[in-house]
Amino acid sequence: MASNSSNTHSATHSANHPANAKKLQVIPLGGLGEIGKNMTVLRFGNDILVIDAGLMFPTEDMLGIDLVIPDITYLLENRDCIKGIVLTHGHEDHIGALPYVLTQIDVPVYGTPLTLGILKGRLEERGVSTQNLHPIMAGDQLRLGCFAIKFVRVNHSIPDAVALAIRTPLGTIFHTGDFKMDYTPVDGKLTDFKTLSEIGNKSVLLMLADSTNAERTEPVPSEATVGVAFDRVFRRARGRIIVATFSSNVSRIQQIIDSAVRYRRKVAILGRSMVNVTNIAMELGYLTAPEGTIVDIDEIGRYNDNQIVIATTGSQGEPMSALTRMAMSSHRKVNITPMDTIIISATPIPGNERYVGKTIDLLLKLGADVVYGRSEGIHVSGHAGQDALKLMHNLIRPRYFMPVHGEYRMLVRHAKLAQSLGMPEENIFLNENGGILEFTRNTAKLNGKVQSGIVLIDGLGVGDVGNIVLRDRQQLSREGVIIVVVTINRSSGRMVSGPDFVSRGFVYVRESEELMDTARRRVFSALKKCEDEHITEWSSIKTTIRDVLGRFIFDATRRRPMILPIIMEA
Repeated sequence: MASNSSNTHSATHSANHPANAKKLQVIPLGGLGEIGKNMTVLRFGNDILVIDAGLMFPTEDMLGIDLVIPDITYLLENRDCIKGIVLTHGHEDHIGALPYVLTQIDVPVYGTPLTLGILKGRLEERGVSTQNLHPIMAGDQLRLGCFAIKFVRVNHSIPDAVALAIRTPLGTIFHTGDFKMDYTPVDGKLTDFKTLSEIGNKSVLLMLADSTNAERTEPVPSEATVGVAFDRVFRRARGRIIVATFSSNVSRIQQIIDSAVRYRRKVAILGRSMVNVTNIAMELGYLTAPEGTIVDIDEIGRYNDNQIVIATTGSQGEPMSALTRMAMSSHRKVNITPMDTIIISATPIPGNERYVGKTIDLLLKLGADVVYGRSEGIHVSGHAGQDALKLMHNLIRPRYFMPVHGEYRMLVRHAKLAQSLGMPEENIFLNENGGILEFTRNTAKLNGKVQSGIVLIDGLGVGDVGNIVLRDRQQLSREGVIIVVVTINRSSGRMVSGPDFVSRGFVYVRESEELMDTARRRVFSALKKCEDEHITEWSSIKTTIRDVLGRFIFDATRRRPMILPIIMEA
């Protein structure tokens, strides 16, 4: 098993093509060693193909950050070589970076109708042109430069998901996208097993496969089982039913509507992203509802509580989401009552567990009946477990394999699964973001890296917040800040007034007078020493203040607040 920590491994393979000195490179820019911001680059000569461009939600230590996207420096440096971007499906972790990427790279984007419908809404929100969006259908074939791409229907937790069979001059690369083996999909459209088998029979050089559920040994239930669980909860509910799920989970929204119709309830959609996706899916025919079933959230007061279902965002406990605001009794249109039944139809994304738990606690304190957790059957994963991964490996039968889409332990588990199916260890590549998996006619090896990493989105700022700013925010959040104000005569260098202190997040000044008086005396003495030594350079004076005050505060409190000296000129 080759790892990118050692780039010397080489494995021999045969290929039925003319001798060609050009190399085929597979370069993940996101999605390896992490959940989200999936993005993979294929390069042969001067032709580049990009697969997906997703975002990731910030971790707890990324204070104030809204979103995280891949570093696309490599693509910007080679923008003239990019033939296009192809999309596997419409989830944010696969399309969410495009509103930012497409402002820097002007290239065509190809995806299925629902995927492009959701993307178009995202682009329009940010004022980005949608002229480069080109719809394709499962089963279609497309040529971009030297790459011939076939789109193959697979099942996931959103309709219109596809895998990609990409023919290159050195062999076929198969990318599963996110997938599961669902034999009773809600929309009735099964995975195209026939085409998958045909692809495997024609020899596949490399497979890139979703690893999100590689640790899961038990089978992943069909999405249709969630509808049965919804019916069970709907049957016993006395008042309103509020269902929180991912806004892009169109199949889940369809089942909410279906259960509502069976129990003679109206459905109101709440949350901007949920409303947008629902409208797009309705327009494109991916969601259906009898006339009059969907009502505006402002109209729910016209009905009895036992006639209403609300489908909402907030299944991840996002601070500004509709469900979280309901839990905090701050939503303008919905107040939670003890008669309400709330279904959280999702599992927390790693890192979000605390937020989800807090939301559930708040809802329970308001007296609502909250249904959550895998045991209730109100959520199933959209990703293949080990049984389905084995089936995909046996259908495709690749010569080489690189697990993608998952944290490192998931990639390792998927690699071991491939080994258990008989794949030689030396033909399995554990890569990392930026790592180059390189093929020639006779070799396959991990060979170097390109720039990769993260770009932080903070409000309208893209990439203007980096590690230093994050470190300052973390220090401020943990230790607080002390501002020291002193007025100095510029010509004489003598102190005219001060030092005065302003404390935020460190101590309450009025209750810590002895500490602050001592600190003031220490800084005063240091400034007098600067006068005596004729030190007039303000940068040197500020450094002296930081050093003296920092040592004193740490000795007295064992804390390290940020210290900001401000010198006023008299």
